[in-house]
Amino acid sequence: MNPENPPAPFQGGPSSGPPASAPPVSGGAPSPAPVKRGSLATVLGSLAVLLCVVLGVVAVMQARQIASLRDDVEDARADTRSAQASGDQRLDSLESQVAQLGEQAGQQFNPQVIAAAVLPSVFKVSADNLTGTAFAVGSPSGGTTKFLTAYHVVDQVWKRGSTSVTLERDGQTYPGTVTDVDQATDIALISAPFDFTGLAPASKPAEAGQQVVVVGAPLGLSDSVTAGVVSAVRPAGSGVGAGPHIQFDASINPGNSGGPVVNTAKEVVGIATAKANNAEGIGLATPIETACTTFNLC
Repeated sequence: MNPENPPAPFQGGPSSGPPASAPPVSGGAPSPAPVKRGSLATVLGSLAVLLCVVLGVVAVMQARQIASLRDDVEDARADTRSAQASGDQRLDSLESQVAQLGEQAGQQFNPQVIAAAVLPSVFKVSADNLTGTAFAVGSPSGGTTKFLTAYHVVDQVWKRGSTSVTLERDGQTYPGTVTDVDQATDIALISAPFDFTGLAPASKPAEAGQQVVVVGAPLGLSDSVTAGVVSAVRPAGSGVGAGPHIQFDASINPGNSGGPVVNTAKEVVGIATAKANNAEGIGLATPIETACTTFNLC
């Protein structure tokens, strides 16, 4: 054996060294690294917490907005209620002012207007050979109308036991019956079987300085109207009759007795009964409340 040319190793025989690694296949991709499950759970948990925080913040903000809106709505309602109350107060004030103006207008003294309202209820009354005035009072009842007059107008008829009198208006005559009298206060009550519009008794007693209209038939002259003021209200025992009397300065004459003394509201304050013989401007009337109480009429 030539040492310079050693023999080739035996093909297929055992090798004293490890086999050579096979080269990688051309074009192959490396295998992915495995994912840790614990890390994924942590990320998802963090996301869930963050989402809860965000939702909580949104809920708090919405709650505050809702509360703010409720406050705004309540304030708006309060403002509306306040404005409505203020408007109601202004309306009440205006209505009160209108009522006061209407009352003042109604209290303006206009004898023509008062006379026009009163005259249809005033009649000339004849009792034997005496004449005076009577006026319908209140509302008719059962086809019967009540009249008031002065007692001394029907004195002769009453004393002789008769009750028949005659009422006259606009040329028409109507039979009347004296149903009750009070000689002390000089008033009498007459009934007539007809429906006539009655005058309303005054809601307040007469007062000094109050303007009045007197309607009657002086000397038989029907529908005579005079105007004046209440001079004084004389109490009972003052020397002008058994009961209280209203003194007024409107001119009256025989035949005015029994006629109504009317205020600016077209209400009867008294029944004319007498005048001073030796003086001018002193007339007397029985207060209407005396007749209302005596005859249970008003």
